[in-house]
Amino acid sequence: MSKKIAYIFNDSEISAGTRGASLGPGAIRVVDDNSGNYLFSKYPAYHVETYNNLLDEPTPYKYGKRINGMVKLYENISKLISIQRNENDFLIVIAADHGSAGGTVAGLKIANPSHNIGVLWIDAHADIHSPYTTPSGNMHGMPVAAIMDEDNLACKINDLTVEEKRMWEEMKTVGDVAPKTAYKNLAYIGLRDLEQPEIDVLKKNNVTNITVAELREKGTEVVIRSLMKKFEFCNEIYVSFDVDSMDPELTSHGTGTPVPNGITPDEAKVLLKHFANHPKTKCIEFVEVNPCLDEKKNKMAEVAYDLIKEVVAVVENKSSL
Repeated sequence: MSKKIAYIFNDSEISAGTRGASLGPGAIRVVDDNSGNYLFSKYPAYHVETYNNLLDEPTPYKYGKRINGMVKLYENISKLISIQRNENDFLIVIAADHGSAGGTVAGLKIANPSHNIGVLWIDAHADIHSPYTTPSGNMHGMPVAAIMDEDNLACKINDLTVEEKRMWEEMKTVGDVAPKTAYKNLAYIGLRDLEQPEIDVLKKNNVTNITVAELREKGTEVVIRSLMKKFEFCNEIYVSFDVDSMDPELTSHGTGTPVPNGITPDEAKVLLKHFANHPKTKCIEFVEVNPCLDEKKNKMAEVAYDLIKEVVAVVENKSSL
């Protein structure tokens, strides 16, 4: 029986500090069109309603910039993801900035409330600031905190307004459940640009953090085995892949916050293909391609597209077995 796949396109960029990520999903589709593969015509595609118009006006929310739009965005994403997760076996989300990924996980949880969700975050950044700890107010640094219902008040540096507090609570509790998973079900690969509040909360909760050096020293196969043991008691797995997890010298600087010394595209391919093939993996999300920052024309989108194409091929192949 053929496994049903659905694409979710999300052009939202209101949580980023730099504009242009909203063009990322489109840039990936341009690569597909130019290749003649027409990959995105093979399965149904759905689009998230976004609020990028909020970028055309100042935001009154200092510690959660455009959080009013983020609350509505989380509701839109979680609703769409939950519906499509119940109708399809595998979701591929192609998003602009990373801030909305908390809504993706919320949708998975809404679809199957009893499921323990394993979250693999492949990224240069931990994205576990809260409005109480953020130095910038940019909400693409907060999706993991939203997933984990984490305020990290021990590292508090900001005093929120009543409205900011209310809307942050709404983001964390979308779907009427918080947290969406447990810290024991969270793992990172590729972190190399963290701030002290993030370091502290990861250490406090003993969160798995596989560095680039560790990945190279142990090898991807050993790392994968350790992750599968970690996710052994999870009912499903969600993989969030930020293109800034990769070394910008090997891809391009076509992302909002590139960080040197990342993983290689080949290492990313091995990781993503393994998880695409695993029966527990139900959703892989690709984020943060920004063609406006790409010094190599559309190189980052080309690299991301190649990874997406490999994931689709793996899912199709396991469906035919």
